Amino acid sequence: MNPYDTTPESRFQPIPIGTVDAISAFLRRAYGWMFAGLTLTGAVAVGVAGNASAVQTLVRNPMLFFGLMIAELGLVVFLSARILKMSAAAATASFLVYSALNGVTLSFIFLAYTATSIATTFFVTAGMFGALALIGTTTKRNLSGLGSFAMMGLVGVILASIAGMFLHSSGLQFGISVVGVIVFTLLTAYDAQKLKAMAVAGGGAGNLAILGALALYLDFVNLFLFMLRFLGSRRN
Repeated sequence: MNPYDTTPESRFQPIPIGTVDAISAFLRRAYGWMFAGLTLTGAVAVGVAGNASAVQTLVRNPMLFFGLMIAELGLVVFLSARILKMSAAAATASFLVYSALNGVTLSFIFLAYTATSIATTFFVTAGMFGALALIGTTTKRNLSGLGSFAMMGLVGVILASIAGMFLHSSGLQFGISVVGVIVFTLLTAYDAQKLKAMAVAGGGAGNLAILGALALYLDFVNLFLFMLRFLGSRRN
């Protein structure tokens, strides 16, 4: 049986009382690591944005900035594929390195948007994320179909974003933002439900908590960035 099976039969069988505490502990670890990653990302982003020399280095060396983005993409792909085969220390360190790299590349939002609008968007996103995660964790409805639909939408968002780099269409960018919010709204609920299924099936063994934290971290960050396009106020 697939340890990550998310069919209704595997997810909603009665949980023995003895395992409830273990599942709760697993979920706390996963959400705790997600929070740690977000905190590190925010701290690095604020630190880089507030350092004039660091900003100038990134602005004057676009290849460095794109190199960091490629490194981020490579690391998240590597983690998604190999994290369960890594030692706990290596998996944790890799997740934190990815979070820090993301902080460097996200530092530019503090230069493009006002601090007030960033804070407002963050709290709105946090509220949405918390509600969606609660729904995903507690609902008895199988969200696998929504997850598959959201993944297809994600592919569409990526392809449209690439096209948008050349077309420079405000209408296209608006459409991408709307679809992006919908996609990561669905993925948040789906990944929260999948995380609980992982806890039930795997008992929180190995690096599952870090894997779950990575998925939730990506959901939160991307939902925040798409929401920022609607709620963010640009600097003059």
